[in-house]
Amino acid sequence: MRAVFVLFDSLNRHDLGCYGGRLATPNFDRFAARAMTFDNHFVGSLPCMPARRDMHTGRMNFMHRSWGPLEPFDNSMPEILAQAGVHTHLLSDHFHYLEDGGATYHNRYSTWEIIRGQEYDCWGALAEPPLAEFRRQYSDKHYNNPKQKNRLQHQVNRHFIREEADFPGPQCFARAFDFLDNNRSADNWLLHLECFDPHEPFVAPQRFHDRFATDYDGPILDWPHYGRSDNTPEETAQIRANYAALMTMCDEYFGRLLDYFDEHDLWADTALIVSTDHGFLLSEHDLWGKNMTPWYDELARIPLMLHVPGVTQPGTRSRMVTQTPDLMPTLLELFGQPIPDEVRAPSILSRLGDEDGREVIFGIFGGPIGVADDRYRLIFYPPDLDDESLNEYTLMPTHLHSLFTPGELRDATLAPPLDFTKGVPLLRIPARVGAKRPPGPNREVFRSFSTMLFDIQADPTQATPIRDAAVEARLTAAILRELQAHDATPEFYRWMGLDPAATPASPPEVTA
Repeated sequence: MRAVFVLFDSLNRHDLGCYGGRLATPNFDRFAARAMTFDNHFVGSLPCMPARRDMHTGRMNFMHRSWGPLEPFDNSMPEILAQAGVHTHLLSDHFHYLEDGGATYHNRYSTWEIIRGQEYDCWGALAEPPLAEFRRQYSDKHYNNPKQKNRLQHQVNRHFIREEADFPGPQCFARAFDFLDNNRSADNWLLHLECFDPHEPFVAPQRFHDRFATDYDGPILDWPHYGRSDNTPEETAQIRANYAALMTMCDEYFGRLLDYFDEHDLWADTALIVSTDHGFLLSEHDLWGKNMTPWYDELARIPLMLHVPGVTQPGTRSRMVTQTPDLMPTLLELFGQPIPDEVRAPSILSRLGDEDGREVIFGIFGGPIGVADDRYRLIFYPPDLDDESLNEYTLMPTHLHSLFTPGELRDATLAPPLDFTKGVPLLRIPARVGAKRPPGPNREVFRSFSTMLFDIQADPTQATPIRDAAVEARLTAAILRELQAHDATPEFYRWMGLDPAATPASPPEVTA
């Protein structure tokens, strides 16, 4: 077996033509005609690295820990495959792999290569950046705040990216074709091609931006701050146009991969899987970004397309409910490997044709929990987002791009093993609101919402919450069931305002 797993970051389902989206994406549509397209695929743990931990381990982690590395006791799908004789290769420009909070993921592959220069990757080196030039080029709404060192680093990186071939995304595809040239006659390999695009900042070669002209006439607006929108209609149109340009670039380069499959007839013996880690709010619901907002479908319902020779039928669609952690056992099954006991997600391959009304949950450490089936969405909020009774359970105390501080670790205690830690005890570290983890201390947007229920059939844009006691009780019971399956801690139940012994007879208070 050979497989190519293409993972884009922030690939919005509602912008893909094959999902009825608002952009022309001829190559994603072309792949949908070759593949099985899943209409009810959802996130698991959020955002980027928690989602990747789900993909490695086949279980969710947001109820135990925030953004951080793989743990010493974690199962890792590419490592399991590599130990079974499958050559696994990671090719990515996702620079978070090189930071403290992602430092153990890429090393689980047989070989790996990281392309440099995305976003605020510590790559471009200018001791004296041209600040006056940057102030002229970039809008103060998104840039030029002296405290935002990450955005300055991005400006420096962009200073060194001059030709289309310099962009990290195109470089990823060029290296992917090198891998395929060197290995397409071999067997037993997995290529994980992971593209940071179309993640913000929304920058692409100029020829893509030229296709989406707007009435905006001002400095660069391409990196919206997460939270409430304060943009004029012209500014909003420009930011969306920049995202559309980047999406169009992703579509074109993905099409080159499809051309390669056509040219070398890889469809007959090579699986191709395409998905993402989460979506992105582009001013829908008057919000930008992720992490601090309710889990609307723009964030939580994501694309998944799957071609497996001899298994999936071209141009078919499935309504069965799937989610990010399912990819781990799916890839293990694809290569004929047993699924570890700690895995909680089912393989998609073993469920093809099973549209049994599954309910899934998803969320971020320290935020609300989302619940979805093929019709309803419940966004379940804890009583107090600022309650500091949560703990992080980890042996790898790192945040996104920093270590836990001595002040955080000073109150750590040793906790007994959880059911997935293989008998290993854990550090139990109080989760302070001000710690450097998503969603961070800026929770004003979170605080402005409460538990909401939506009927997607009647209200696909989730404009009007409803009340339905039976549905609320059923989906709340699904939360309890999944938390139990993932060995959530007693304080996590309390923090969420849930009783692990409760029956589904008492639904939460829901905003209507």
